Amino acid sequence: MIKLTRLGGEAFVLNADLIRYVEERPDTFITLTIGDRVVVEESMDEVLRRAVEYQRSKHMIPEAKFESRRLSSSPPY
Repeated sequence: MIKLTRLGGEAFVLNADLIRYVEERPDTFITLTIGDRVVVEESMDEVLRRAVEYQRSKHMIPEAKFESRRLSSSPPY
C-alpha cells in the first residue's frame, strides 16, 4: 500500500499491486488493473519510487538488483 494525494489535497492509500500504468500529462494519472483511473498530486517518478519501495518491503524486488540497473523510458529488450 502506498500513500498518495488526490488533486484536491485529500490523502488516500492505494494498493500498489493494482497499478497497471502511470502517465504524466501534465497531471499524474494512475490506471489500475480494474480499469479505474486516479489523478494524484505526486509526480510519476514519485509514484514509481513509492511503488518500488512497497514491492521491496514485500521482498519482491531485491534491493541490490534494482539499484544496479538504471531506470529508463525504454524497455530493456
